[in-house]
Parts: sequence; C-alpha cells; structure tokens
Amino acid sequence: MQQPRDFSLYGAVDLGARQAAAQRRQQAARSAGTGASGNGAASAFVVDVTEETFNTEVAARSRTTPVIVDLWADWCGPCKQLSPVLEKLANEAAGAWVLAKVDVDANPRLAQAFQAQSIPMVVAVVGGQMVDAFLGALPEAQVRQWLAQVLAVADQLGVRGGGDGAAPPGEAANAMPPAYAEAQAAMERGDVDAAARVIEKALAETPADPVLKSLLAQVNLIKRVGAYDQAAVRRDAAAHPGDVDAQLKVADIEIAAGRTEEAFDRLLGTIKRTSGEERDRARLHLLDLFEIFPPDDPRVKKARTRLTALLF
Repeated sequence: MQQPRDFSLYGAVDLGARQAAAQRRQQAARSAGTGASGNGAASAFVVDVTEETFNTEVAARSRTTPVIVDLWADWCGPCKQLSPVLEKLANEAAGAWVLAKVDVDANPRLAQAFQAQSIPMVVAVVGGQMVDAFLGALPEAQVRQWLAQVLAVADQLGVRGGGDGAAPPGEAANAMPPAYAEAQAAMERGDVDAAARVIEKALAETPADPVLKSLLAQVNLIKRVGAYDQAAVRRDAAAHPGDVDAQLKVADIEIAAGRTEEAFDRLLGTIKRTSGEERDRARLHLLDLFEIFPPDDPRVKKARTRLTALLF
C-alpha cells in the first residue's frame, strides 16, 4: 500500500471555473444513457460520478464509507474487462464499500485530478484521501486481495462501510447535512462566499458537526488560495523565512496541492521559531488546516503530537 495522499475537494475540481459545465452535463448524460460499463449495469452500490456530483458521491461519502473509483472510457478494451469484476465485487460487498465510476472522456478534470496517465485506473478514497491505486485490468483474485488491503487501511482510519445494513448510495447522500447541497450548488456557480455563509449558518445550529466543520475549512482554504499570487507568495516565503504571513500562505498552497506533510512541517517550524502573537497565529492556522482531514488521519495525529511538544 502506498502512503495516503490528500485528495481533498479543491484538489479534485476547480469549483470556481464552470464555464464548460453545460457541455460536461451533456456528455455525462450521454454516458449515463449508455451505462458506465457498456452494459447498463447498475445497483445500489455502484454509482456513475460526474464533476458535478463528485463532492457528494466521493469526497463526502468517503468519510463514512470507503469509495473505490473506477476511471474508464468507452473506447478502452481493458476497462470493459475490469469494470464488470469491480461491479460484481461491489455488489458482493453489499455496502462495505461503494464503487464510483468516472468516464474520463466526460469528466476530464477528474481524470486530471487523479493524475490518470492511463486507464483503467482504480483508486481507493478513504476519509477524503487517496490511499492506494492500481493500473490495468487485474485478475479478480488480485483485485480481491487489493480490496482487502484497502479495507484494512480504512479500518485503521476509522472509516467502515455499512456492510449488509448499508443504505443505498442515494439514501446515504440524502443523509448528509441539508446545508451541504446548498453549499455545493453555490460552489458550482463559483460563489464561494455564499457557500461559506451557508455552512457557517448551519454550524451555528450544530457547532460540533464534523462534516460541516470540514466543509467550512475546505471552503475557506479555496477562498484564500484563490486570492493569492502563488508565485509571489512563494518568492516572499523563500526570501523572508521570518515572514509569518508568507509562511501561512505557502502552507495553504501546499495543502491545496496535496503536499500535506510539507505544509504541516512548515507551520510547525514557524511555531518553533516564533513567539507571542505570531506563534499563536501560526498555531491557530495549523489547527484550522487540521479540520480539513479526518481526526484519525495519521499525518494529523503526528503533527498534533509535535505541536503539543512545541507548546508544552
């Protein structure tokens, strides 16, 4: 198994740029009409995913149930061999994990986000993280072995599917906080400020909701990074290591790029070198970034331990 890699929402889809949304929806409708695997197969545990539904069907769902993403295309011969195997195993698992099928032709940004150099590509997403992946049409026995390893990692991260008692994917999506759909719609039309307001209002009513807290941290990060001149920020941070603002901004950029440990190391180093108000700003920024990830994320746990050692 490879080391978990951050696969947060902002790394998967550019929520602020939807100029081609109508075209993508038309493409997605065509692919849905033909069926993801070419034979129209569907079940409660197999779902077609588009750039518009990715947040709900993969990013959010993976916090409670492991999601296996199958990147495929209609012209791909090996995909037609592998997809039926994955669908069969998903149905056998009966909710222990969910299969999310992504047509790379209809959803090029998702293919880019997964860094898919070739297909079929199968990715395991657990707790918002890519925990492992493989390329090519593996035999069923090898796929079963790989899935067993993924589920073991998911168990360690505290993400366990519902097994035989799991709700179908549509019901699971409906179980998400009502504010989620409204915030998602706002982000899809590029209104990140409106999404933040929706989530903040919901959090005022349920301040301990971990999903809403994570969503707000993600939205706030999107807002911040979108306002940065990233090249200038990186130059400032390199030229002025003592500039706390520059270090915080580069840490944001690193998180958004999936370089989570680098971002945590940068902020912990800043906390170590500073004192007083500057140290407290760096500490609070680090705690805010922690909110993006599942609490059992090993990188967060490691960074929390180091933070405690620095402060006490």
